[in-house]
Amino acid sequence: MNTPIVQLLVLAGIAIFLILRLRSVLGTRDGFEKPPVPAPGKREEAKREFEVIEGGPDRDIIDHVPEGSDAAEALAKMKRAEPSFNVGEFLSGARGAYEMILMGFDNGEIEDLKPFLSDEIYETFAQVIQARADQGLTIEAEFVGVREMTLADASFDDDSKLAEITVKYVGELTSVVKNAEGEIVEGSATAVKRQKDVWTYARNMGSDDPNWQLVATDE
Repeated sequence: MNTPIVQLLVLAGIAIFLILRLRSVLGTRDGFEKPPVPAPGKREEAKREFEVIEGGPDRDIIDHVPEGSDAAEALAKMKRAEPSFNVGEFLSGARGAYEMILMGFDNGEIEDLKPFLSDEIYETFAQVIQARADQGLTIEAEFVGVREMTLADASFDDDSKLAEITVKYVGELTSVVKNAEGEIVEGSATAVKRQKDVWTYARNMGSDDPNWQLVATDE
């Protein structure tokens, strides 16, 4: 066999090897490869689905109040007035505020709560605490937790940007009232009682002060 034929056979063998090697690599999709480009019809369908999701209802609102309700519209206005506002985050803060304010009131320590109370609520709390002290009564309370909490209502004033949100609580705590001699006159240190409260918080949206204030209480 002459030399040209040998060289041709060698080159053919190398070509076959390279083709098989290339096929094995391309047949294994691994790593950061671009996804296949969808057909025009599928691309338009995917775009429409995205637009439906993007323009859908705000779950941060309708997870807490009925869609289309006055409360939902008020919460939407709050978000437009202050885009960083988040209903879920507000409720998380309201849960912590409930314990802080309730225990501060029961223990007669509300001075540090001034930033979170309207002037009217602060004065009312102070009067009740003073009346207890005049009678020689003290309260020993321990907060157990919030059993239930729901967003009951919301309103928004377009002119003043004043937002109000009402929250219903069912709290659990132990509480005893003692007289000047340290004797228990009401309650139990071990029995957990449930307490229902309806509190309304207010804040001017877009203001520099991030604190919501308790402006009304009910049962």
